[in-house]
Amino acid sequence: MRDFQIVDSNLRAAMRFFGDATGAGEIHSLDGAMAIYSGLDYGVFNIALLEGHPPEGIAGFTERLSRCARYFAPRTMRWSFWLCEDALDTPTRRQARALLMDRDLRPISQAPGMLAESLAPPVRPLPKIECLPVADRATRQAFGALTAVSFDIPMKIAKAVYEPERAWFGEYRGFVGFAAGKPVAIVAIVATPQALGVYSLSTLPECRRLGYGEALLRAAVASEQQRTGTQRVVLQSTDAGYSLYRRLGFNEVAKFSVYLTR
Repeated sequence: MRDFQIVDSNLRAAMRFFGDATGAGEIHSLDGAMAIYSGLDYGVFNIALLEGHPPEGIAGFTERLSRCARYFAPRTMRWSFWLCEDALDTPTRRQARALLMDRDLRPISQAPGMLAESLAPPVRPLPKIECLPVADRATRQAFGALTAVSFDIPMKIAKAVYEPERAWFGEYRGFVGFAAGKPVAIVAIVATPQALGVYSLSTLPECRRLGYGEALLRAAVASEQQRTGTQRVVLQSTDAGYSLYRRLGFNEVAKFSVYLTR
């Protein structure tokens, strides 16, 4: 498996969380694509991704995109398409943006897929943080609240996704970092056979640039490395987190683009 495929397959495993979390969603295979419906009218959590063998040129990509659109049409007008551009041949990659925009899917972010064989040592002292798994109502509520604040998600949506106990029965394992008894940071780790995937790493705005996010990330990754025996770590970087991830030893191996219906 090539490096970009390792990142892409972990992302697909992670996104299944949103089809299972609320109890009102579903996950559906579409012959070359996967549709994940959260049961909510919130496009970022209604997700389509490519899966299986690469599409056969522009016609193959267009047909898979059409299947995704047909799936979501009776369920919601608000959905998103998460594209690993490395999975496309060069002519299709050049046309993908226009083809997606023809479906009223507009680009909202680009994120490099990154991979580290292991985390580099810290370059500065990190603050003490208590890393607790999401395992009860209090940690579920803390994870949802920090997600809403950090990623500008409506609190009602965050509660519906992250507070149900059923949301945490799968491979999406959340962690909350506490400092002086206060939840200050969150992260989720998803283990696949090839790598541990890092998702939703964020810190309360008033606690940023103090090292809490890095401290929690290291603690959560170490916990999952011990549990699974897997050392390699992957993620999709935001602009804000890019310098941290480079410092931790991550290198770019893929390019992801996210498109959202208007």
